[in-house]
Amino acid sequence: MQKFIIKLVGSYLNVLSYVSADYAANKALHLFSKPRKGRLNELQKTFLESAYQESMAFEGLNIATYHWKGNRATILLVHGWESNSARWKNKIKRFIDQDFNVIALDAPAHGASGGKLFNALLFSEFINVVTKKHKPEVIIGHSVGGMASIFFQQKYQLESVKKMILLGTPSEFEGILKNYIKLLGYNKKVEKSLDKIILKKFGAKPGDFSTSKYSKEIETKGLIIHDFKDTIIPYSDAKLIHKNLKNSKLITTKGLGHSLNHTSVTENILDFLKD
Repeated sequence: MQKFIIKLVGSYLNVLSYVSADYAANKALHLFSKPRKGRLNELQKTFLESAYQESMAFEGLNIATYHWKGNRATILLVHGWESNSARWKNKIKRFIDQDFNVIALDAPAHGASGGKLFNALLFSEFINVVTKKHKPEVIIGHSVGGMASIFFQQKYQLESVKKMILLGTPSEFEGILKNYIKLLGYNKKVEKSLDKIILKKFGAKPGDFSTSKYSKEIETKGLIIHDFKDTIIPYSDAKLIHKNLKNSKLITTKGLGHSLNHTSVTENILDFLKD
């Protein structure tokens, strides 16, 4: 049923494209940028109540942050698409046990943060607001949260950041967009107008937004963890990022999936933080 609805939406916008390709593409971009889930449920709220919660702001949007105080290095946790800060629960507990100072933030249109639409560039600005106050030494990003973290560090080059950890992180935004176009079955008129609208809105072509390309300008020590059979973000993306993030190490897992929500991953991170 869900696949039928997806194809129906794609067909509808394809028909619209013959009336106005730009209008259809704007609708497609809106749909692409709007999370279907990721807001907090009651169980997640209960866990996050164990943290000191503080609201910050970027261009009128609320940024929800969570702080578990510790005496060791400050770790900033950056979640991925259709998720929220509670996804880090198991890792946060382990970091607290090790007395790390832990900060997490909710992305735009996710968790308790404001907004209705999401993109990695906006998320990177949320990260910038939070880092201005907390000056983290470590940033851990999952999936598109890792991409946003690289976008942030490439732009702002925050000196306090000594280590970056990327979990299941995509390399090419263009690849994500093409998968979306294929999933919805958009025609060439919609696809071409999407490229044009993204250029106008963000000042660059889809192919310009690349984690691996941006990584070339980052000297920070990095750890990349990616599952060999990740069905969401291909393992080849991890190899691209590893190639360009000069001071990085790549750990390949098997059978942990895209979430990488496993104790072995947490221990790999802790070992990396000891170096």
